[in-house]
Amino acid sequence: MQELFSPTTVPRRIGFISTRFQGTDGVTLEADKWCRILTSQGNHCYWMAGLLDRPKESSFNYPLAFFNHPEIRDVQSRLFKVTTRSRPLTSRINALKEKLKDGIYQFIDKFQIEVIIPENILSIPMHVPLGLAMTEVIAETGMPTIAHHHDFTWERERFTLSAVNDYLQAAFPPSLPRIEHVVINSMGQKELARRFSLPATVIPNILDYETLPPGIDDYNEDVRSEIGLKDDDYFILQPTRVVARKGIEHAIDLVRRLKNPRAKLVISHPPGDEGNAYMQMLRDRIQDAQIDVRFIYDRISLKRGYDEQGRKMYTLFDIYPHADIVTYPSYYEGFGNAFLEAIYFRKPVVVNTYAVYARDIEPLGFKTIEMSNLVTNDVVEQTWELLNNLTLREEWAEINYSLALKYFSFAVARRRLATRLANLFGEGI
Repeated sequence: MQELFSPTTVPRRIGFISTRFQGTDGVTLEADKWCRILTSQGNHCYWMAGLLDRPKESSFNYPLAFFNHPEIRDVQSRLFKVTTRSRPLTSRINALKEKLKDGIYQFIDKFQIEVIIPENILSIPMHVPLGLAMTEVIAETGMPTIAHHHDFTWERERFTLSAVNDYLQAAFPPSLPRIEHVVINSMGQKELARRFSLPATVIPNILDYETLPPGIDDYNEDVRSEIGLKDDDYFILQPTRVVARKGIEHAIDLVRRLKNPRAKLVISHPPGDEGNAYMQMLRDRIQDAQIDVRFIYDRISLKRGYDEQGRKMYTLFDIYPHADIVTYPSYYEGFGNAFLEAIYFRKPVVVNTYAVYARDIEPLGFKTIEMSNLVTNDVVEQTWELLNNLTLREEWAEINYSLALKYFSFAVARRRLATRLANLFGEGI
């Protein structure tokens, strides 16, 4: 589709830097979307991370930048839930920081980078040495920077008690000239102003609503049968990782209370890296509820193809068209990619009114089934009505899609990113 916003600034060589650009995590997905927009405006994008699946000709793989690198994992394990750190630990942090600075400088030199976009590494301290290294490189070079913040330290309980408060104040995020701070919700914007006196622009998570979504085709038409569902089953999709903040127990409770053997809950993503306790709790809930739940993460891939057993692999976008309704009962989200995807595929959503949804999404007028940490009778009745009322589903879908096109399309980011670049270089747009 032809771009709706033409570039008026000089094309730039833009370097994205993070711990990981791989898979379907939110940071990787949003960075990909920004790259598509920036490239469409004539810019050139390059990638640096510790884990990468980008094209080699535009990538710089630096393993120490990955938050799960053994050295980094060992250091990070000593920084939180305590209030002091040893002098040798400080020396280790500084040594790692210097190595990471070397890597960043190599990346800048290799691709002649003109603008840096640090993706979440200056906001959440999952890799303290990398945040420090990035901050010092910006301070030393004056490199124009658009710092893209998805999550913040104060939003994660595990970072509450810390032996690195001095580092957090200095680099998460830093206060330096020629940095444009971008957040994904208005709460982050307000907290940056309150805690650090830093101005920030809100660029919400986005989807390409200007391009119609893919549908059912010859490849994905057998999704239901492949995952064991019948044509007349109610396909209730939970399109998230299995981690505690996703509130999947509420989706289980909702299906239980529908009291219909045709209601099948399908969970698309694997467990996260937060231990096995939550998954075991869900399995116990499922057994007690005596409902049919399908975990299909072993059939989901980034690309279509076949696994080693010869089974067909599907993308998440192959799954959505088959769903009758989407559950999204998260307790907390930085924004809500799964919500945007459900709207993109014109599916009704059962959504928990997490803080960002309540502040930034709900007031826009989206039609959803809302719950507030409880699956009430009203939630069950609305779900049942939507499952059985195609006309109402289509009416909600049209309203929601038009709102998403207005507020969360590529056009929104296109305009605001162009303005950020213009501000950095003193150009008009």
